[in-house]
Amino acid sequence: MMYSIYAESTPNPEVMKFVANRVLTNKIIEISSQKEVEDVKIAKALFNFPFIKAIFINTNFISITKTKETKWDDMAIQLRAFITDFLNEHGIPDHTDNTNKKTEKLTDQCSNKTLDLSEDEEEIVSVLNQYIKPAIEADGGAIILDSFRNGVVKVILKGSCNGCPSSAITLKQGIETLLKEKIGDKIKEVCAE
Repeated sequence: MMYSIYAESTPNPEVMKFVANRVLTNKIIEISSQKEVEDVKIAKALFNFPFIKAIFINTNFISITKTKETKWDDMAIQLRAFITDFLNEHGIPDHTDNTNKKTEKLTDQCSNKTLDLSEDEEEIVSVLNQYIKPAIEADGGAIILDSFRNGVVKVILKGSCNGCPSSAITLKQGIETLLKEKIGDKIKEVCAE
């Protein structure tokens, strides 16, 4: 089956989400510069575009962060065509064996793999995965529990959520409210790393 890609805007005006009709990866891949590319061929190719600032690949989408001075109107169609052609010519092999350990730990938390988590952290991860993760991924991002200490839930926002102007509102009015509702008084505050 050939790849087809469609472009979708995200709440972050600097990020566009390119969604595939097939699975691209089974791990989160976040690349903030050309120096971090390693063996991810599509990322290497995409960083040849001078306006690309960061790349985030998850399950069936690629979120691309552009430089501020560039407009999506000028490049979204070009990138969609490029990604489609690249995937249909080269595919996207399981290249995630070379991802760094921090990315692997974050991916494990997102995929519900048991880590060295406390009972409270497991409960938080469960709520994040069940109620929050689908909405965040729909917007081209990811959310991962970083820590839980003294009632403060610290999360890591990836992809389009990282640097999004509305992320502070989402954290307080959405995620914090939901965690307090589902878990109770253990949760005092939610903040991002």
